[in-house]
Amino acid sequence: MSQNDFVGAGNSAGAKPRYDVAIIGAGFAGLSAALQLARARRTICVIDGGEPRNRFATTSHGFLGHDGKTPTEIRTTAIDQLCRYDTVVFRTTMVTKAAACKVPDAPDRLFDITLADGSLIETHRIILATGVRDTLPDIPGLNERWGKTVLHCPYCHGYEVRDTEIGVIATMPQSSHQAMLLPDWGPTTYFTQSGPTPDQDTLMTLRDRGITIETSPIVEILGTAPAIEGVKLADGRILPIRALFVGPTVSMPNPIAEMLGCQFETGPQGPFIEVDASKETNVPGVFAAGDAATAGHNATLASAAGVMAGVAVHQSLVFK
Repeated sequence: MSQNDFVGAGNSAGAKPRYDVAIIGAGFAGLSAALQLARARRTICVIDGGEPRNRFATTSHGFLGHDGKTPTEIRTTAIDQLCRYDTVVFRTTMVTKAAACKVPDAPDRLFDITLADGSLIETHRIILATGVRDTLPDIPGLNERWGKTVLHCPYCHGYEVRDTEIGVIATMPQSSHQAMLLPDWGPTTYFTQSGPTPDQDTLMTLRDRGITIETSPIVEILGTAPAIEGVKLADGRILPIRALFVGPTVSMPNPIAEMLGCQFETGPQGPFIEVDASKETNVPGVFAAGDAATAGHNATLASAAGVMAGVAVHQSLVFK
């Protein structure tokens, strides 16, 4: 069975299709939610544009049972397994509009979703698992190394750059916390990037961890990408850094959550969708999971949040 536009037997052709649940995003969170709902025999439409956040990463680490696999390999295996359930539909496209609607024959709330090709579907519940879009500091050479030698999560990638010279680029107050972790993997330099110098207590902790504090900002990454041979500083010096950790600024990859009226919280890297303990947003019937709905980003946590959302959505359909 094809992973693209696969239609399970639980859906009929003809009029505007109606599903129990539409899942927007087929990353670790969306696919984990889909699996719970497929096993509950609910009709599901998974909609994904084919540009997952982790597509830049060479490998995924720290995900139990999948350590060292590529994100694409993990995702492909998950979709293959979901295609065995006859109530699952995959649509490889983008969502352009979503809104609540009301129809006479449906006492429960319904949502209209418009796809990029102009087609429409109806759904009783929505799970937003869109992930986020990353924006890196404007430093030449940074973007082309993202996910390979320019990294974000020490737990996901620190082991792969162990015993090399590591740099941390300050982008937010929590960057100093990130820097404090990294000496367990290699000698670490903290670049304040012309930002405020950490307070005295933070400076003492950084130095106690053996971290070098560098106030001259990085202006260029040197070497043939994806390798890093060093970094050039504004004062002309070149330091032999081999890997860089940076906290990107994050944003929603599309306006669907805003269209639906979801509330947001402000995290250290950018906004994320506000959810309750069951992963439901302030909009009844709309749930969110994964990187789009948390300040902390991790593959295992995204998958777990997807499981929680899937279970909560199923129970919301039972106990209306």
